Amino acid sequence: MKKPRIGIALGDVTGVGPEITLKALAQLPDESGPFLILGDPDWLDRVQHRLGLALDLKRYSEDQSITSRFMVHNPLGHPLPNQMPPGDEQAARAAMAWLKEGAERCLRGQLHALVTAPLSKAAVIRAGFSFVGQTEFLSRLCGTDRTAMMLLGADERGRWLRVSLVTTHVPIRKVSDDIDQEKIMRTIELTAQACAQLDLGRQRIGVCGLNPHAGEEGQLGLEDRDIIRPAVQAMRSRHFDVCGPMPADTLFHQAWRGDFDAVVAMYHDQGLGPLKMVAFERGVNWTLGLPFVRVSPDHGTAYDIAGKGVANPSSMKAAIRMGERLTAGC
Repeated sequence: MKKPRIGIALGDVTGVGPEITLKALAQLPDESGPFLILGDPDWLDRVQHRLGLALDLKRYSEDQSITSRFMVHNPLGHPLPNQMPPGDEQAARAAMAWLKEGAERCLRGQLHALVTAPLSKAAVIRAGFSFVGQTEFLSRLCGTDRTAMMLLGADERGRWLRVSLVTTHVPIRKVSDDIDQEKIMRTIELTAQACAQLDLGRQRIGVCGLNPHAGEEGQLGLEDRDIIRPAVQAMRSRHFDVCGPMPADTLFHQAWRGDFDAVVAMYHDQGLGPLKMVAFERGVNWTLGLPFVRVSPDHGTAYDIAGKGVANPSSMKAAIRMGERLTAGC
């Protein structure tokens, strides 16, 4: 069997990560894979037993041949406790070790894509890490700041919404100070490249204004006129098919009906609110600009339903399928 192409970092095992991973893998067609799950095999065995699944999960080691579609590797070298409370620091440290291992394997060419299950930022910080998010962690690990977060998904009728963010995990009161022309231009460029990778027939991008009504020519804020518009004009001069700044409340509707292929939003909730309204259970988070493909489901650890067997794997399944699509032919 060929070497694994898709790695899956299991995330926080006290959340829904193990459950949605196993459910998603069980729903994939037989030709998918093989997969290397970076996580605790004992946790996976217990969760699988509880869910009544029968995936053939094989333990992976460097000196053995790959003999299964589903392999599990725990770089920690020791199992986690059988039971831990939600957000336990041991689970957070393990999640970070698995994330780092997956990224390093991608950088070494051993994996072509990394799918990351949810972890808790608060738990990771309590465990002693200086942490903003997985996107930022992976960017630092890869030695680049030319990255952007794109969320994408389709509604029940197949209408896609694709949203890239100029700023990510920034408090709302600091967003204005964190926006500059270079970041906007970089996000536009990465978004256009992503549309091309998705084999879209065009790469038409709409750029949100920061303020209501895109600033009303400076009457409701200067950022739209003095920062966003010059960035858009500069990208148009480079022959990018981009418009803006546009009022966000109008732009998202236009993108949803197909007038634009992607939207560039200025801050996290400006972009993710509409996306999750359209495709909450099917959304995928794609980190643009990394030297490898990294995707994830668009939701968090869901501690409130962890262990109950009711977690919906649709977003995780969509993320895995997107990882396969973006690495086809590798």
